[in-house]
Amino acid sequence: MPISRVLIAPDKFKGSLSARQVADHLRRALLAAAPGLAVTAFEIADGGEGTVEAAVAAGFQRRDVRVHGPLGDPVTAAFALRDGLALVELAEASGLRRLPAGVPDALRCGTRGTGELIAAALDAGARTVVLAVGGSASTDGGAGMLAALGARFLDADGRELPGGGAALRDLARADLSGLDPRLAATEFLLAADVRNPLLGPNGAAAVYGPQKGANPADVAVLDAGLARLAAVLDPAAADAPGAGAAGGTGYAALTVLGASFRSGIEFLMDLLGFHKALADADLVITGEGSLDEQSLQGKAPLGVAAAARARGLPVIAVCGRLAVDPARLRAAGITAVHSLTDLEPDPVRSMADAGELLERVGETIGRALV
Repeated sequence: MPISRVLIAPDKFKGSLSARQVADHLRRALLAAAPGLAVTAFEIADGGEGTVEAAVAAGFQRRDVRVHGPLGDPVTAAFALRDGLALVELAEASGLRRLPAGVPDALRCGTRGTGELIAAALDAGARTVVLAVGGSASTDGGAGMLAALGARFLDADGRELPGGGAALRDLARADLSGLDPRLAATEFLLAADVRNPLLGPNGAAAVYGPQKGANPADVAVLDAGLARLAAVLDPAAADAPGAGAAGGTGYAALTVLGASFRSGIEFLMDLLGFHKALADADLVITGEGSLDEQSLQGKAPLGVAAAARARGLPVIAVCGRLAVDPARLRAAGITAVHSLTDLEPDPVRSMADAGELLERVGETIGRALV
């Protein structure tokens, strides 16, 4: 079948380019190589960094709010709003990118700012809140988020605990009587790309703590704190799929906010209107900064590929680095893969020159379509 309509639907290249920038570079190069193509760009996200940006591109209104960052410093974060539905991206307020000077602090980082974003969304009239929870800097079980919404976490002497996951080891009691009463009338949806439990070797601290700067001793401290939180709130819910998402924020959302769990990429594709854009395509180009084992667990490119495969469409993936067997990607519906490190093996230079390298890849793809 001849290719005349191309849909570009990438996620961000983390630390290098936003999804919009990736799409712009590829679109420019495709049209330079094959001017007759009809090329449409669609920003996609799976719940992590860039989700609000993708929602705004799909017609949501951006709302900026001054909130606390993961270590308590003030930051300006945003949520997206449309027709009473708010999309709150945890990474906007409590993400790794919000760390002062980019230095992680696994034991002290918290999620208060995410709770403040939720409160701002309720102030703006939201009746449904989608909590997208990728890219967190914290492992506090969502305690900071709940504290911003009126919960109190107390030690044995009745003193409120400071923020951060380490402090939870001293948790004796949670007072939820002061929770914002609007929460009970609000529908919450938890959009996440991981299904890990809260505790243990597959839990939030063990699997994701090291990505947030936690050494083995820190992981033990954080897991112990999360165990105290689970003992006080709801031990059984610690094993719920998604409880370990975003340093345990998924657990707080599921137990206290009554959230329903949704696959991040599948839910967001529906919410943002991806399937309508897909209906007008002959070929799909997707991608993200690193195609690896985590990608296979439900990250954006695999969700895009699954939707395209269901329509019988070929899919090309573009990535900064390829760290998974291409045969496994083909089995998931990705026809071909282009890695920027094939053009520039030095990862530092590859990230710095990602835009230029993407245009070279786009020209290669475009020439093959002529």
